[in-house]
Amino acid sequence: MNAEEQAGNAAPADDAAHLLVVDDDRRIRALLSRFLTDQGYRVTTAGTAAEAMACLKSLTFDLIVLDVMMPGENGFDFATRLRQDASDLGHVPILMLTARTETDDRVRGFETGVDDYLGKPYEPRELALRIASILRRAQPKTAPGPVTQVRFSDFCFDLDRGELRQRDEVVRLTDREREMLRLLAEHAGETVPREALAGSGAAGNERTVDVQVNRLRRKIERDPANPLHLQTARGAGYRLLVDR
Repeated sequence: MNAEEQAGNAAPADDAAHLLVVDDDRRIRALLSRFLTDQGYRVTTAGTAAEAMACLKSLTFDLIVLDVMMPGENGFDFATRLRQDASDLGHVPILMLTARTETDDRVRGFETGVDDYLGKPYEPRELALRIASILRRAQPKTAPGPVTQVRFSDFCFDLDRGELRQRDEVVRLTDREREMLRLLAEHAGETVPREALAGSGAAGNERTVDVQVNRLRRKIERDPANPLHLQTARGAGYRLLVDR
């Protein structure tokens, strides 16, 4: 494998994004490596698609900067092969950087599955911004944590503690009211069927749900006859509307 790692004056951080620059022109590889290292990235370079694949199989990369015209396999075919790979290699973002700037070439590039396409000559700052944008889009989305509190009007219900407060005052709830409010809060904005709200046990039947809901409304609604938060879904059940 004839791949070279170029270092700038200041070593990038260990957790910096790792870029693979693939270009058959040694001068361009050196310029790109120096520039991108100065931008804070870790950079590895390769002169052919074969060298690039060897790098990809031995190291982890966050993005590939890929030329089109290279000896052996060209950039279009290499990008297509990567996107067809069933392993993680098939998901590495690709920025195609090439002198092939005709519309047909750009369309072909995007059809291979590359994330962006930039023609040579290019403005270095634009290249940096495009790389940063791709990396930002590629970051895994953080799943929201479980909801532990819901708020509606001046009320706050803590699902873990089963505690309802109006401003700083605790609102007393029966066990059934607490159970029903927790279920409604867990599915805030969604209709909860009557049979689900009925629960189980001697007091748990659908015929008592309406009575219990009315009692709960008297504790959380300013006008229980015209509820704003604990609403009826006719023929289905009830839903709790909370603040977002």
